[in-house]
Amino acid sequence: MSYFGKFYLVGLDAREAADWLFTADVSRPPGSTVYTCMLNQRGGTESDLTVSRLAPGPQASLLAPAFEGDGYYLAVGGAVAQHNWSHISTVLQDRKFRCQLIDSSEDLGMISIQGPASRAILQEVLDADLSNEAFPFSTHKLVTAAGHLVRAMRLSFVGELGWELHIPKASCVPVYRAVMAAGAKHGLVNAGYRAIDSLSTEKGYRHWHADLRPDDSPLEAGLAFTCRLKSPVPFLGREALEQQRAMGLCRRLVCFTVEEPLWTCPHPVVSGPAFSTASSSKVPMFGLEAIWRNGQVVGHVRRADFGFAIDKTIAYGYIRDPSGGPVSLDFVKSGDYMLERMGVTYAAQAHLKSPFDPDNKRVKGIY
Repeated sequence: MSYFGKFYLVGLDAREAADWLFTADVSRPPGSTVYTCMLNQRGGTESDLTVSRLAPGPQASLLAPAFEGDGYYLAVGGAVAQHNWSHISTVLQDRKFRCQLIDSSEDLGMISIQGPASRAILQEVLDADLSNEAFPFSTHKLVTAAGHLVRAMRLSFVGELGWELHIPKASCVPVYRAVMAAGAKHGLVNAGYRAIDSLSTEKGYRHWHADLRPDDSPLEAGLAFTCRLKSPVPFLGREALEQQRAMGLCRRLVCFTVEEPLWTCPHPVVSGPAFSTASSSKVPMFGLEAIWRNGQVVGHVRRADFGFAIDKTIAYGYIRDPSGGPVSLDFVKSGDYMLERMGVTYAAQAHLKSPFDPDNKRVKGIY
């Protein structure tokens, strides 16, 4: 996953800048890692990313620059790294914060080891205690991996027990080989981005550019937990979120699973597409499919994939109330839904959160 953008935000005003840039409270003790969003003035989501608080150190390295004041390590999706860089740079310039944004994307690689055997595998490679007590979820440490210094983060974008290793470029290959050697007896295999897409869709983790865009607010996307609206600390986009919350959400991101269809319509239907009798549990969907609620189109699918753990197609899309009213949770739960693919509709079940591991047991190592 070395394509990720990897930035350092450091300097005298870094904490003030972080408070303004990020929706969540990232000024926690060094060693913490926080999932957060960045917003525009309209409350739209410019990015979702992880921000790790750094401890100050006198000597600079690829894994931690020397700095005065406060420091943060930002990890963002590779395809949108330049977008993030531009947004942060603009905010720093406009607000005249005294801090630096350092791009280390080309200097650091990253591999992610995920799954029930990840702790056992990495325990053979890293010189650190990887137990829940010693290395909790959403924390990071500088550790040695096969003789090479790396930053290990206990995170997951696929909903499993796992760690990310952020590695200086020259150390990437030897660390990768050490991980693969330790994992051989555990069945460790390489997995690509299509696997990440499927797993993260099934888990319900948001993906910027699909589930999240600059015109989607974190409240609409189910990410209110990333927004410190109960704190008095201001952040960019907060006023728009507060206004949206007061007025009610005019749309909401909903999870759908495709169910078995109930009947066939043998003739064309003027008011809507025909129903299918084909097996729908493995109907391929990719996005832009229409969402029907009680016979009316209320939105379209933003992101879809097949969920292999639940053995169903799973999709996410924003829905609206055709009457123009706010989309309450009761509105979501009370409808009968269909997803339309290529002119054919398939019965769908709406979920307020992903049906896969809704209690987040796997990221805690509970299988």
